Amino acid sequence: MTKIPCNILVVDDQEDILTAGRLLLKQHFTAVQTTSDPYQIPTLLQERVVDVVLLDMNYSTGATSSKEGLHWLKQIRQISPATSVILMTAYGDIELAVRALKEGAADFVLKPWQNEKLVAILKSACRKKSSEEVRTAEAAVQQNTAYHYGEFIGVSPAMQRVYQTIEKVAGTDANVLILGENGTGKEVAARALHQKSKRAKEVFEKVDLGAVSTTLFESELFGHAKGAYTDAKEDRAGRFEAATGGTLFLDEIGNLSLALQAKLLTVLQSRQVIRLGTNKPRPINIRLICATNMPLYEMVREGSFRQDLLYRINTVEIHLPPLRERREDIKLLAQHFLKIYSQKYDRPDLKLNPATLRRLGEYHWPGNIRELDHALERAVILCDGDELQADDFYFAPAGASPEQQQRATDITGNDYTLDALEKMMVQKALVKHSGNITHAAKELGITRTALYRRIEKHGL
Repeated sequence: MTKIPCNILVVDDQEDILTAGRLLLKQHFTAVQTTSDPYQIPTLLQERVVDVVLLDMNYSTGATSSKEGLHWLKQIRQISPATSVILMTAYGDIELAVRALKEGAADFVLKPWQNEKLVAILKSACRKKSSEEVRTAEAAVQQNTAYHYGEFIGVSPAMQRVYQTIEKVAGTDANVLILGENGTGKEVAARALHQKSKRAKEVFEKVDLGAVSTTLFESELFGHAKGAYTDAKEDRAGRFEAATGGTLFLDEIGNLSLALQAKLLTVLQSRQVIRLGTNKPRPINIRLICATNMPLYEMVREGSFRQDLLYRINTVEIHLPPLRERREDIKLLAQHFLKIYSQKYDRPDLKLNPATLRRLGEYHWPGNIRELDHALERAVILCDGDELQADDFYFAPAGASPEQQQRATDITGNDYTLDALEKMMVQKALVKHSGNITHAAKELGITRTALYRRIEKHGL
């Protein structure tokens, strides 16, 4: 029998009910927890993601009013809004059932239950839970309990502020500058702005400026005419023209030289481009979003970034917090990546040990979400049991030297094939530079594009 990937928590003060529920439900679902103490609910919800709670309505001796069940229903809804709650009681009451549903319960069952009916209700709740998780961002911001916001995952106050800023800015054509460390989700934020804008049905054009060579910058961004240079075999529109009507996302803008900054500024001021090899200006109609992990204000003071260009691109700034400043989200992200990789590598029974979750929450994550993503994938691959332990992860100490951090990716054994050595060097460069693609590529002596190809090749 194929089990449904769903984590169920059964809460009842009768041990025989818990035993019966555990024996029945383990045949149909991947994870079943039980407790006779409802005061353990907050702790259990914080230790791991619970998809469905099967909750008794009465706990005190002789209690039949079901007030306790409604109280814990409200608590669960506050702590974990994405968790579905199914209430059960031996005292059936239609009025009470209606009230429970209004309070947020997914369904209502009577004890003693019919096995087939209970399993069917739980299966329905597990399937429905996935669609309920993906709420509209607008409702999530209003409730201040966002779990999913577009491609973002997070409930922390720091991310709530990001969501609110995106909501306010997305509907305008204001230029937006997204700042944040590597791996914090700058492209995700840019796509969210586009998807919520009036241009959502038009093109989203991304340009990685760190991967565009100085000699090809004008041709790539502004286009060229046939014969403009040796390899210009035909007329070609640049990225600005390609993005007309939609959104142009310039990533890694901090890597531009002063000369290229001046050319970019001219286009942004005139709102028109001139293809190489022509004198004809072509109007552009774009929504501009830029991003960088570099300290632009400090670069302005040093003279390596133009102040007038900075003013032009940052009508509104969005600062993405590093993972260490949104620790409330680490558990959600870890569970999200675990679900992805346990399916990818056919290990559906894998779960995170509570002690491991605490350790993940304490780690400083210099590579942010990208590092957490890679860490979960490696752990899923290397784990021997059905529970991910802290030993399945490498945690570099805060302030660790690059050499110490490289221990995370050292080759073990005697695998000295060219592929293995290449993978090792790419991993070491990425760890040393905390996921900074530009710096890692420079150290390896290859282009960013070539580094991306090797990252994809080795599944890093």
